[in-house]
Amino acid sequence: MNASTGTIAPRSGNDEARNGTIDPKEAAHFGRLAAEWWDPRGESAMLHRLNPVRLAYIRNAIDHHWAEAGTARKPLAGKTAIDVGCGAGLLTEPLARLGAQVTGLDAAAENIAAASAHVAAVGLYVDYRHADIETLAGETFDLVTSMEVIEHVTDPATFIAALARVLAPGGLMLLSTPNRTTMSRIMLVEAAERLGQVPRGTHDWDKFLTPEELTGLLNAAGLTVLDTRGIAWDPLKGLHLSDNLALNYLMTVVRG
Repeated sequence: MNASTGTIAPRSGNDEARNGTIDPKEAAHFGRLAAEWWDPRGESAMLHRLNPVRLAYIRNAIDHHWAEAGTARKPLAGKTAIDVGCGAGLLTEPLARLGAQVTGLDAAAENIAAASAHVAAVGLYVDYRHADIETLAGETFDLVTSMEVIEHVTDPATFIAALARVLAPGGLMLLSTPNRTTMSRIMLVEAAERLGQVPRGTHDWDKFLTPEELTGLLNAAGLTVLDTRGIAWDPLKGLHLSDNLALNYLMTVVRG
């Protein structure tokens, strides 16, 4: 730990057992983006536009799940959270600002280094770890988030089972992922990558899951989907929450 900032230094890849479901090629791809992750005009610009939409959905889900949250300045105070596939911390830091004791996991050591440097600079505390969710043992969290990750894993069922294991009784899980539709192929793979809005090679359309497929995996892991909302785009609104699930969607999930 860095005594002056309260942050934990990134751990090397040898510190954690690396036998999870993240494809090493995927980790390397996102690790190469680490230096620009916090640049809203860099290669991760799309994530910066997507993040406010996700945060609005997450805050609404928190307020509905914990009755006391809606009137609290820090609605996650006293709660633990884990952001799985945290990248350089675009979502992780807002969870800390909402009061949670946050752990951030990522399979790319470069992302953990960038996340640790950024959180130190802004004076927050996050327990960042270079690890796969499948390697965690004996820890549970009140809030589990994993945004735009499941489409990059080698075994979605095993990944979901691992998320379920770390969800505390009475906890809340929030997921997002692209849908496997003609629209997502055109917008996310063909247009966004070709126009430089998303780094080339980010998406493999064949690995996208439909809401029905993801629901089936969650149910098999003993989880229940409470809500599904789309993230849509149009020229006037930009990215926004919608009933249209064709491009991307978010899910609110609980145990049982």
